[in-house]
Amino acid sequence: MKKSAANSALSALGRRIAAPPISWLMQAALSRPRLISLAAGFTNNPSLPCAVSRRLLDEILKSEAGPPALQYGITAGETNLRRLTAAHVQALDATAGGEAHCLERLIISGGSQQLIYMTIEALCDEDDIVLVEDPTYFVFLAVLQSRAIRPRGVRIEQDGIVPASLEQVLAALKKSGAIRRVKALYLVSYFQNPTGVTTSFEKKAAVLDILKKFEPAAGHPIYLIEDAAYRELRFAGAPDAPSALTVPRAPARVIYTGTYSKPFAPGARVGFGILPEPVFTAVERVKGNHDFGTANLLQQLLARALQTGLYDRHVAKIQKRYAQKALVMKRALAEHFPDNIEIWEPSGGLYFWARLPENVSTGLRSAVFRAALKNDVLYVPGALCYPDDPSRARPNHEMRLSFGSASPENIHEGIRRLGAVLRKFV
Repeated sequence: MKKSAANSALSALGRRIAAPPISWLMQAALSRPRLISLAAGFTNNPSLPCAVSRRLLDEILKSEAGPPALQYGITAGETNLRRLTAAHVQALDATAGGEAHCLERLIISGGSQQLIYMTIEALCDEDDIVLVEDPTYFVFLAVLQSRAIRPRGVRIEQDGIVPASLEQVLAALKKSGAIRRVKALYLVSYFQNPTGVTTSFEKKAAVLDILKKFEPAAGHPIYLIEDAAYRELRFAGAPDAPSALTVPRAPARVIYTGTYSKPFAPGARVGFGILPEPVFTAVERVKGNHDFGTANLLQQLLARALQTGLYDRHVAKIQKRYAQKALVMKRALAEHFPDNIEIWEPSGGLYFWARLPENVSTGLRSAVFRAALKNDVLYVPGALCYPDDPSRARPNHEMRLSFGSASPENIHEGIRRLGAVLRKFV
């Protein structure tokens, strides 16, 4: 007989936590050979740096660095990789360095997902509030749900977050008295997952000014968590805007997270964060309880790739590959999707965002989703990317389409199959 939740030995978190939607989507993609997945955000499999990694690991293990690479390290991360990473972010920001990119504020993690989870663990108690883009990265919503933290959505447009919407949300929370529970704004600032939009530097600066304006009412700092996981995947348009770390007087309120998973190898699971005090110390202690530090061998691999220039050459290669695949999807969408579907075209990252007429549902239980599965094509329902927010009904007429892992042939065929489905409903 199944025990009720009340009789379970599990903690409140253990009873509350739900299976992340991405787990089911990934499993479906891997378990059905004929299924074309335009859902899971896998990177391009043929472009993974197998030969480069084999060569670098062989060099490491044959050198004096071999034994230390197979030993425990320090919690904050291997010093050389931290130094290289600080310089790497500084180069991306095209700045002269300083407090914003200092080594002492940088921690290496097991992918940026771990860093984000540890940050929320260090910052938030149950019933606290974290502001998110509306829509946002749905795995982050699962993190908030697991810890009983309330998300509140802030409107975005095709050029990123809307500062006026942020101010309206914070003003409403101040009026209700809930402002004291607001701890952070989470922003996927480059080629956002799921919509592909990028937030400009000017908007980042405006957002930080608004957060600062409401700090007296909150009674504590309100941080900007800038998730830059897709930053290095630009394949079109102007150079990237600098990160929020470079906004004057901002480093004390910016938590910057990045990763080597998307631009180099997801299997390496190496990410990083640049955090202000006291958040850095709290997260470092949390990580010590998690794992004593990220795997040393993987850190040595990334350090060697950065030092030799092989990392930069690999990134340039995959940027060209994603440009080709994005163009295939763009052309397929133009050819096969009904004309009244709005498409948000990215200039980097892995995703297109499609908005159907509002009366056409795309959710997991919708006729559209069932028909797509029947026709062996999978997408991410847009509704998964919206938080539960009492201020609005959850939109249910959008979809995220990934060109990351599918071959160009499968991208075209998947969009053809999905377009044929949509023409029956739109």
